[in-house]
Amino acid sequence: MSRSVLVTGGNRGIGLAIAKAFAEAGDKVAITSRSGEVPAELAAHEVLAVKCDITDAAQVDAAFAEIEEKQGAVEVLVANAGITKDTLLLRMSEDDFSSVIETNLTGTFRVVKRAATKMLRARKGRVVLISSVVGLLGSPGQANYAASKAGLVGFARSLARELGSRNITINVVAPGFVDTDMTAVLSEDRRKEIVAGVPLGRYAAPAEVAAAVRFLSSDEAAYITGAVIPVDGGLGMGH
Repeated sequence: MSRSVLVTGGNRGIGLAIAKAFAEAGDKVAITSRSGEVPAELAAHEVLAVKCDITDAAQVDAAFAEIEEKQGAVEVLVANAGITKDTLLLRMSEDDFSSVIETNLTGTFRVVKRAATKMLRARKGRVVLISSVVGLLGSPGQANYAASKAGLVGFARSLARELGSRNITINVVAPGFVDTDMTAVLSEDRRKEIVAGVPLGRYAAPAEVAAAVRFLSSDEAAYITGAVIPVDGGLGMGH
């Protein structure tokens, strides 16, 4: 059965792979991004692209209204949109910190709250938040990003307890280093250094993260909620 799926930040990288996986499975997929454009990789699928900056509550409401009108109330929400502003603590400005929290954590709060209103009425729903191994391990120069991604875990687990009686599951996927445009800009030496710390000895493919998200959104995962699923090649073991 085709469901109404929303992937925030679905125009590139992990979000794009997730949107493609749902579309190929026959779901009705909407993506949000600041550009509002349909990526070339999704041109073969009937994907609804909506312009939305998740730091703006009015834009979030407008995006959901458009999605609900064109493909129905969101039944599966994947909160993936996020930014980085990496720098060491003593060089980190107030804006470097607050803007990352505002997008990655507060922005996720906005989209989940908006989706949950309709899920509660329907007495069913799937929510998957995209965190990061960095939120569990920590990383020098990423105190803002790590704080935002760690915050998603507490947020998800609180909502899992709050919404579980209505058949709404809330889970977290925590990717490690994934082969995307964001990691492609790293130097070869830095890439080798990263891979050396990963037990499986390689980066993840975006499709491997998408597979975990699709599983958590499936009927087979109906009894999984409040979980943090690592897709990190073993990098974050014990966390």
